[in-house]
Amino acid sequence: MEKAGSPSLGGSYPQKNAEILSSQYGINLFLAGLLLTFAWAVHAVGISKSHLLSYLITLMLIQLLWMLWYLCRSCTQRRLIRDKDTHAGARWLKCGITLFAVITLILDSFKIGYYIDFSNCLSPTEGIFPVTHAVHTIIQVYFLWCHAKDIIQSFKTLERFGVIHSVFTNLLLWTNGVLTESKHQLNEHKERLITLGFGNITIVLDDHAPQCNCTTTTLCSIFSQGIYYLYPFNIEYHILASTMLYVLWKNIGRKVENHQQHKTPFKFHGITVGMIFGLIVLTSTIAIVVVYLIQIGRSKIKSELALTMFYLHAICVLALMCTAGIVALLIYRLEDRSLDNSKNPARKLDGELLVGTAAGSWLLSWGSILAIICAQAHPKYTWYNLPYSILVIIEKYIQNLFIIESIHREQEKMNDDIKTLRIVTISRGSTLSLSPSYKEIYNGRATHDSGEVPCLFRGSVCGRENDGGGSAKEETSQENSLVTHSASDFSFYSRNSVTSNKRRILKNIAAFLFLCNLSLWIPPAFGCRPEYDNGLEEIVFGFEPWIIVVNLAMPFSIFYRMHSAASLFEVNCKT
Repeated sequence: MEKAGSPSLGGSYPQKNAEILSSQYGINLFLAGLLLTFAWAVHAVGISKSHLLSYLITLMLIQLLWMLWYLCRSCTQRRLIRDKDTHAGARWLKCGITLFAVITLILDSFKIGYYIDFSNCLSPTEGIFPVTHAVHTIIQVYFLWCHAKDIIQSFKTLERFGVIHSVFTNLLLWTNGVLTESKHQLNEHKERLITLGFGNITIVLDDHAPQCNCTTTTLCSIFSQGIYYLYPFNIEYHILASTMLYVLWKNIGRKVENHQQHKTPFKFHGITVGMIFGLIVLTSTIAIVVVYLIQIGRSKIKSELALTMFYLHAICVLALMCTAGIVALLIYRLEDRSLDNSKNPARKLDGELLVGTAAGSWLLSWGSILAIICAQAHPKYTWYNLPYSILVIIEKYIQNLFIIESIHREQEKMNDDIKTLRIVTISRGSTLSLSPSYKEIYNGRATHDSGEVPCLFRGSVCGRENDGGGSAKEETSQENSLVTHSASDFSFYSRNSVTSNKRRILKNIAAFLFLCNLSLWIPPAFGCRPEYDNGLEEIVFGFEPWIIVVNLAMPFSIFYRMHSAASLFEVNCKT
């Protein structure tokens, strides 16, 4: 129990110690699992896949017990008013993780079917793991939907350990998925190298296939192939879950500010141009990936054509993204808007993840640039890799600036009265009556038979026909007042028009970049990886060192694209 004391001293030190202790517990938990995963990957003596799965099953069961305890305690205390972090656990983020979770459940069902077909020679843990993982996925998604915004103020020390355990459990499940998928991609790459006749590279397939025959060959083929196409979604599910849980951990014991964030729903209105160009990029990317996967490894000529096609398409897309990002940053420079520097764990984590995960693709890009400079022989397609690598570095640099500044800008409050144009007339300071309908005024079709200027440009106070009871001085003063207001109101209307145009451009840019990032997530996630197939880097750095670099950096590069897409969706809603 935490000691009661002064807010500045008694409460801060125990909580800080609890935060440090829980973080160290989570790191050691992760390192032990990481070492076990590495030992299995390199076929260490005495370490089998069943040992790794047993460790993961144990971690998931502990997390399940904690989540069930938290849910039961929340149900008994549901009448209590709890603090909420309005920035955490956005609805679109919950919908995204639910979609990935559903596909993860399909993956678990494939694994169960695969285990049944090979049950004669597989460890029981390979059947228990997908069942436990499916239950873990269902309860965790429900937990995040209901409690991702919670700011925990009771049992804080215990809850810190429970939440951080959940964070690193998901990170280990993410690591396991990344390693399994990478080993599969590496085996396919080695098979392509054998087909292309690379005799100067020692190629040994890393095969973890079961050493027995399948009971139904067709089903086994469907399950084994389908599993690896579903792994990208499983990987994204676990990394999203770990980030949401990390924000929950950072919010434990936090004092919230009184102001609440305004809800900003996503609207398609006004982003047609960005959506059209983005959909063109998305469609063309899917076509490029399909052709690439069909052509690569067939023959040397077809492989070179596939690589050339990929590089040219990626160069065009990245150049467009750089241009769009620069335009958005220039618009920001022209505006005088303050930044929101209030404490926000979710926003801080978004910025750190953008820069941190971008380092993965930057590492690959600099490796490619160095290989092109140092290589003695340069096939034609490798020269396209140079502008591609440079653009990857520049594009992520510009995009990170745009996203981080966007999520830190204070949200602009729009006046609904401007949109509805509720214009009233005042006569002698007492009687109110409506002027011509706002639709006519908005469209510039106010009554002009009498030669009057529409009220929109004359000001918010419009003259009414004289009923014969007013004096000439009153009429003259009203006309002078209208003329005085007209210039300032027209200037106000012009400024709002310019601001509206800027916002529309920014929303289109955010929508375009959102679809472009989804497009660039697809190729590496589904096996279109020129870093493997180029061959130039492997000659310069060596086959095994470069493959290690790619396998370490590629997961971060893939996550960057999905996280950028999520952040740009938020930017579009906020703009």
